[in-house]
Amino acid sequence: MPRFIIEDAFWSLFPQAKIGTVICQGIDNSIRDVEIYEKLLQEAEKEAHKFLSLEEFSSNPVISVWREAFQKFKTKKGARCSIEALLKRVKNGNHIGTINPLVDIYNSISLRYGLPCGGEDIDTFVGDIRLTQANGNEPFIPLGNDENASPYEGEIVYKDDDGAICRCWNWREALRTMLTENTKNAFLCIELIDEARSDEFHRAHPPSSFFRISSFQPRDHVKLSSVTYVDDEPGDNRGYQ
Repeated sequence: MPRFIIEDAFWSLFPQAKIGTVICQGIDNSIRDVEIYEKLLQEAEKEAHKFLSLEEFSSNPVISVWREAFQKFKTKKGARCSIEALLKRVKNGNHIGTINPLVDIYNSISLRYGLPCGGEDIDTFVGDIRLTQANGNEPFIPLGNDENASPYEGEIVYKDDDGAICRCWNWREALRTMLTENTKNAFLCIELIDEARSDEFHRAHPPSSFFRISSFQPRDHVKLSSVTYVDDEPGDNRGYQ
């Protein structure tokens, strides 16, 4: 099993951050019960309006805190945090469509709690996965494209030995590691930089929330484990449990 390593290059910029992970092993991610996931997303969209109380979209704290964070490293022009992209669709009345169960679940959690969530297929990783600053040479083929778009030097990325996995921290995902119907083992993450919202982070993060809002049911062959990473833990020896 590969390790998840958060390097000092990340903590030096964001010492207050918390990164929560859930490792799912033996999951059946085939598309089914579409109506359930449509309802799940619709309910989450309704809840998400509580994060849009201010008329000026970018002034809402859930959004502004991430815009400030993105100013601390070099980003592609127009890159925005994943939660901002979701909330913009909610504000504009554009419903979030279903993709597959794991993606629908993490999008729902993201909307309910106003926190960025993401996921990757563990079986596609080459070596360990790292949250760090890019060297600028990592290959990266984004979703919806077939041309390489390497990150900038110093950009915050998730990456493995084969290249970048997610650019600008949580902005754009790689085609190579995306969750699909065939995914059996998944790496899910949730991210916090606003210390004032730690309680919401801890409510959103446990594996129990994964089952509580979905049609998945725990099975003997399904294994879930979770870890929360903060800056006061040892840096380079942390991996999946």
